[in-house]
Amino acid sequence: REALGEEAEPKVVEEKEEEQRKSHQQIEESRQRLAKLQFEGTQLVTNIQVAADLRETQRRAENAELKLQRVQKLENEAKSSTQKFMEITSKWALAKDMMIPQDLWQLLNQQQQLCVLLLEQKNKLISELQQELKNKDEQYVQAIKKQSDDIHLLLERMEEQIRTMLKTYRHNFLQIEKAFEEERRELLDSNRKKWEEAIQAHNTQEMEYLSARMRKVEEFEKQLSQLRVQDEEEYNNMKIQLENDVENLERQLQQMKAVYRLNQEKLEFNLQVLRKRDEENTIIRAKQKRKLNRLHSLLNNLKIKLAKREKQFREEKESMAADCERIRVRCKDTQRRMRQFAVTDAGKFMEVWLMNEAEAKGLMRKALDADRIIHIQQLGLPWEQPHYWFLNNVGPLGHYKVKRRATKLAAEVLTVGSSEGGKEDTVKAEGRVTALRNISKKTAKRILELVSKESDFLIENKLLKPLKALERHNRILIKLDYIFAAIGINSEDDLYQLLDFFLKYKSQEVAASQVGPPGTAVVKALCPACWSSLQSQSSPGRDPAESREDHGSGTQRDKSPQSSLPSVHIHTDDVVKILKAFVRDFDKLREGKKEKEKDKEVLQVRDSSKDGEYWEAMAHVIPETTLKLWDALAAALEEY
Repeated sequence: REALGEEAEPKVVEEKEEEQRKSHQQIEESRQRLAKLQFEGTQLVTNIQVAADLRETQRRAENAELKLQRVQKLENEAKSSTQKFMEITSKWALAKDMMIPQDLWQLLNQQQQLCVLLLEQKNKLISELQQELKNKDEQYVQAIKKQSDDIHLLLERMEEQIRTMLKTYRHNFLQIEKAFEEERRELLDSNRKKWEEAIQAHNTQEMEYLSARMRKVEEFEKQLSQLRVQDEEEYNNMKIQLENDVENLERQLQQMKAVYRLNQEKLEFNLQVLRKRDEENTIIRAKQKRKLNRLHSLLNNLKIKLAKREKQFREEKESMAADCERIRVRCKDTQRRMRQFAVTDAGKFMEVWLMNEAEAKGLMRKALDADRIIHIQQLGLPWEQPHYWFLNNVGPLGHYKVKRRATKLAAEVLTVGSSEGGKEDTVKAEGRVTALRNISKKTAKRILELVSKESDFLIENKLLKPLKALERHNRILIKLDYIFAAIGINSEDDLYQLLDFFLKYKSQEVAASQVGPPGTAVVKALCPACWSSLQSQSSPGRDPAESREDHGSGTQRDKSPQSSLPSVHIHTDDVVKILKAFVRDFDKLREGKKEKEKDKEVLQVRDSSKDGEYWEAMAHVIPETTLKLWDALAAALEEY
């Protein structure tokens, strides 16, 4: 740049940045002006709603007060009318005892006057209620008119705000457009100047490059003439050397023919020797057949002995099964009693806890009341209610551990696998996910995605349609929740079993395709002892040590797929087949697990680590400084 005189380029860049800042400044000013205008317009519109809400609140308060007065008036009227009616009915009994007509006529007049007064009082109350009803109707009509006026005013303000916003947007848009046009003109002028300077510099460089190229072409022509002479000399020398090599190879060919004839005679002699050995092997084979017949007879005898032993063992097994069943019944009875005792102990513990807690809180309230009285009456200081963590607690503090759901673990696995865009999110998600035992997180994510993709038939169509509008991550989680509910997967352990089943199933298929016919690898993986026994039956004359070596190597081979489980590739066509096999075996495992969980329910123990801290905190509800203040006050009062 110094050679071409381009030192002014940084200044141009700075000016360009300043101009860009001017345009951005204009945009920012317009945005702030529009935001302020929108806020003021919104406040102007919402003021009407606030006023209407205030009027409605006042109206409701007045209605509540009038209703209370009306109820009191009706109650008073009912009491007074009841008293008057009882008075009237009590005087009718006196009429039966009267024998003088004048007294009876006077009593009737008095009763008639009391009845007229009672009816007038009732009519007066009815007229007051009717007048109040008319007033309410008039107030309702006025409220309707006021609401219509408010709505018209609201519409006028909204239309005025829309017109103002449109004018302001147009004005700011024109200002921004003018700023960008001015910036565009300045950028075109500066770029045109740069282009002319760059063209001039490019032309000078092209002329220099052309002259240098002409000089290099002359030098290359001289070098080519020298290389032609040198290559001719090397070609002649190479031709002489190759002719000598051909003669040497012909002599070696004659020698190899002689060696070939000699080796042919040796091979014929070896063939005759092998034929004699074959005859000897036939004789040995006949001897082995006779030996095999003897071993078969021995095998039959051993089978008879085995049948006798099996019968004996079967009888012993039946007796032991009966004993086991009897012991199991006793064990279940004991467990049932343990559960009953645990429930009763927990109830008694709760009652004792609540009783002691109520007594302790009563003593605390007395101490706090005494502290409040001392501060307010004796010391004349303000007193604030202390806010301790244990004041609002009721009941024991302990809790039991709860297993997490399988869907939560699946969500964490999918979050760890899909957060490649942000490193911070990945670190946070990995901190929340527990160790997936010996399964890689990428493989677990791949299996869960395949299950959600290939198991749509387990979800109803009316549930699938709303899922299409969701994001991919949320859609997979919701589908997995439905699928887990369909096949009975609830906890983390069930999800671990599903992942392990997928990986073991695929590793067994890979081993079957690599080692032998179908089913061989599965037998070896699931039951190494059965595989060794099958091998021993297929080769009866084999050494037991060799079978043990094969069994050891088989177990090592079985371990190798386990170590490489995370790298197994699962095809989409195998997902449904694997799920069917898992559901078929998962029911048996779940039945055994339920019995174990029933036994474990008794052994759950409450977490009592914070009980001592809780009761100690109750004992020290009054701090040490306050107790010292009490002692000093008591001493001062005694001295006074």
